[in-house]
Amino acid sequence: MTSLLQTPLAEWHLAHGAKMAPFAGWNMPIQYSAGILAEHTHTREKAGLFDICHMGEFIMEGKKAAEVLGLAVTVNIATLKPGRCRYGFLLNERGGIKDDLIIYRLRDDRFMAVVNAGCRASDLEDFKERVGGSLLLEDISNATAKIDLQGPDSFAVLEERVPGPWRRLPYFGFTEEGTFDGSPLLISRTGYTGELGVEIYCPSDKALFLWEILTADDRVLPVGLGARDTLRLEVGLPLNGQDLDEAHSPAEAGYAAMLTSQAPYVGGEGSRLIRNKLTALAIPGRRSARHGDVVLLDGKEVGVVTSGSYGPSVGHSIALAYIAREAADAPDYVVRAAKAELPARAAQLPFYKGGTARAALL
Repeated sequence: MTSLLQTPLAEWHLAHGAKMAPFAGWNMPIQYSAGILAEHTHTREKAGLFDICHMGEFIMEGKKAAEVLGLAVTVNIATLKPGRCRYGFLLNERGGIKDDLIIYRLRDDRFMAVVNAGCRASDLEDFKERVGGSLLLEDISNATAKIDLQGPDSFAVLEERVPGPWRRLPYFGFTEEGTFDGSPLLISRTGYTGELGVEIYCPSDKALFLWEILTADDRVLPVGLGARDTLRLEVGLPLNGQDLDEAHSPAEAGYAAMLTSQAPYVGGEGSRLIRNKLTALAIPGRRSARHGDVVLLDGKEVGVVTSGSYGPSVGHSIALAYIAREAADAPDYVVRAAKAELPARAAQLPFYKGGTARAALL
């Protein structure tokens, strides 16, 4: 049996009563003593702190980095400026989603790709095949820690605890100007909660000290993967391996408008193919649909739930489901759950519309 990987913060989590569980090969905190509902609400109202050190980070550099990387991913590298990052996909030849990622343009000829933990090894092999002959490719994941501070109070906390020019960051902008305990930081105004916040990249050996500095603030609560999931689902952000997979294209997942690159990237022809549509479903009450539950229309199976949970900030259950294109415009469905059939109404994303992610700072 393969032992679970540990983040630099694993012992802290255990010492502070976290409930731990396997996730993508890592031993990760699911919740702390406050519970998922309290962690979710605290992030929406103040600030939550997330251990995301399991994610992967690759550096790609070379004279033709923009051109070569533009052939590997869906991100429009040609229009991406240094100091900005952009969300996109790594596709298979058919246009199915192997992974979703964020590309950071550090300099004209230097980029960082941030990938999901469960895809790190396969993504690295794909990048070696697609860019390795032309660019310097370095996996810096083991040396890099990632801590996400999210919520309306996040910038106020960060400015007090780790002073720096953070407030001038635009949405999906980043800076490498800051330092912490003598080491460099990369701080990005991005996140996975729909709230104002940052993702902080620092050396792995500084992660615990930074975590303790931030959690010492009364406005900050450590948050596990349980609340991270309800937060992201309420604002319609997909989870790779559930809402995104190799059987579905970016267009099917609702991201056709982001496919703006003119480069002939891998999977480009199939990236706009739509056979099913990822559809938002609102379900009355607290009983939730689960991954794999069948979606019915007039008694006929037309889709399958990919993600579902109770939405604490919206007061009812919510779900995402792939529904056959010809049935995806209906107003009402039924979800066949384990012990019940749940009425479901088609909804518009995000479910929760009060998020502060794009709030003005200056």
